[in-house]
Amino acid sequence: MSTDPSQAAARRRDRRVYLRSHPVLFTLLAATRGRPVRRLGRTLLVHDAAAYREALTRLPLDRTAAGTTGAAARAAGAGGVLFDQEGGAHRAERRGLAIGLGAAGVEELRAVWRPLLVRRLAPLARGGEVDLVELARELSGSVVCALLGSQADSRAVAEAAAEAAAASVRSHLPGPPRPRAEAAARQAAERLQQLLSPVTNPATAPDPCPRTHRGNGNTTPTDSNSGPGTGPGAGTGGSGTGPGPGAGAGSGAGTSAGSAAATDSSTGTGPGTGAGSGAGAGSGAGASAGSAAATGPGTGTRSLGGVAAGDAALRAMLAVAAVNTTVAALPRAVAWCADAGLWGQAADARLRPVLAEELLRVTAASPVLPRVAAADGVVGGCPVRGGDRLLLVARHAAEAHRREPDAHRPAGPGTAHLVFGAGAHACPGARLARAQLADVLEELAPYRPVVARARVDRRAALPGWRELTVRAGA
Repeated sequence: MSTDPSQAAARRRDRRVYLRSHPVLFTLLAATRGRPVRRLGRTLLVHDAAAYREALTRLPLDRTAAGTTGAAARAAGAGGVLFDQEGGAHRAERRGLAIGLGAAGVEELRAVWRPLLVRRLAPLARGGEVDLVELARELSGSVVCALLGSQADSRAVAEAAAEAAAASVRSHLPGPPRPRAEAAARQAAERLQQLLSPVTNPATAPDPCPRTHRGNGNTTPTDSNSGPGTGPGAGTGGSGTGPGPGAGAGSGAGTSAGSAAATDSSTGTGPGTGAGSGAGAGSGAGASAGSAAATGPGTGTRSLGGVAAGDAALRAMLAVAAVNTTVAALPRAVAWCADAGLWGQAADARLRPVLAEELLRVTAASPVLPRVAAADGVVGGCPVRGGDRLLLVARHAAEAHRREPDAHRPAGPGTAHLVFGAGAHACPGARLARAQLADVLEELAPYRPVVARARVDRRAALPGWRELTVRAGA
């Protein structure tokens, strides 16, 4: 671990997020990380990178067993198709999302978030302050609206997605029975589904992303922030999700002892989902890049990388994943960058993508991935029986607890990528998460912000800040 006092200050601030939001879980993880794998009854805590990869790539896993994020999502009425890691339907959906979350899809979504960043960060130039938690909510909500072709208010979507995840966490926390908690979680999920209901007549519906151009067959954009039209046909888009914690508290591991969250390989504590979102070309003739429900002759709402547009439960699940992971990750990464004095690296176009990867690694938005073994096997030399619970500590596997972020001396990609899972359990939204953070760093770097105020969110599904306000530095 670095002895740089700035890096040490950044780590102390970030540690507050874990210890104040989920003290039991992260105290347990810190106390058991001396061994690659440690068994506590029927639960295995997996800390070592090699054992972590082995569990995700070689051990049959049941993602819908009781105590997992898949089971939590189903209990809340959020479906479970993407949680069924071994099913053919799951693999097909993930393939579709991977296409929408490729390089082209992410570039399209930039047309949605870049203008928003410029507008929301403008107060820094006037000596004002900006709450990065609010910014992350608006950014993630706007991306979700673009992905799902929804005309809902982006902030309302973000708030509903956060409440759905938090309610799901509360319904699965350890302790005395909470008879109304599960009903509250289901109601929150239903409200989000209603908010995201697809446009029934996209040819006449208002544009959910007003900064993008609505085509009429002419591919010339009329908005300077829009890209060229995609031409006729429907593009694909999607949002990825990632596993989150649980066990008492904490983001990433969701087992009987805690709150689980996040779908697939993202993070979150408590039931719910967490992960990146994806993108795709707008549908219809003349749709501009980044447009959500472009109109024009013969247009329709875009699909989600093969996911049926009418699948309300899946739409809600993707929204919860995208919003909660973004809101948890971006403010923490910026706070670390500010405390450690890394704005010089953020201003360097060559170093910036590497720094974004390093910050995502060290903040580990999905610190723990909850799994259940579907069959007997071995992980890190430790025998595993079918039905055993696995808490895969992505934070430790990626060396977030011991290696500081530095674009000049980064961890290898094989290590950094572990915060997004591995193999079939890798987060399809990883590319989007990196691109969003890199763009946020680029816009902030000229101001060299410092943290003015910070409050931990003790209620959210994923460990993060309730408020993280910055102002321009000297």
